[in-house]
Amino acid sequence: MPDLRPFRQVDEYDIINLFTVSGTIPFKRGTFVKPGGSGWRTSETDNYALGNAGASYTNTVSQRWGTQPYVVTASTGDVGVIGLTLDDVRETDENGELLKFNPKKAAQMQCVLSGQTVRIATRGVFLYSGVSESVTAGQAAYVSGGQLTNNSQNSVHGSTVGTFLGAKDANGWVLVKINCQ
Repeated sequence: MPDLRPFRQVDEYDIINLFTVSGTIPFKRGTFVKPGGSGWRTSETDNYALGNAGASYTNTVSQRWGTQPYVVTASTGDVGVIGLTLDDVRETDENGELLKFNPKKAAQMQCVLSGQTVRIATRGVFLYSGVSESVTAGQAAYVSGGQLTNNSQNSVHGSTVGTFLGAKDANGWVLVKINCQ
């Protein structure tokens, strides 16, 4: 499973805030994604109602609003990888409590709810976990199944998305420079 540590170097200009995630929830941060469906269109704005916030009562309106354009996990053989997600997408906390009623807890957990906009980094330096092979400094990084790999044969058409800046440590973390542009 991919994951990111707080240690990172990323410019706010290299973060896309236009898409939500489509797929199985929970969705882990550090997953590489590509635009789904027809991508982002001007006709699809953030005024998309997700349904009521928990219960429906007569003469009241309490809608959850979300984002319509979405991204999906980049699989082997896909093209158009735009970056990696910086937030988890979850509905509940570790105790099974719904996060839609506690946005402060969601912010503390560095996660967003399904339907909400997820931050996607296109460039930067990240402390990343989820590489199954051993890697070396200067080795090219590819994407396979939403995760980084050093094997271009199992990657997204052999196109690099970054460079490993060191070897994995004993806990499986590796420093990687991403450039998905």
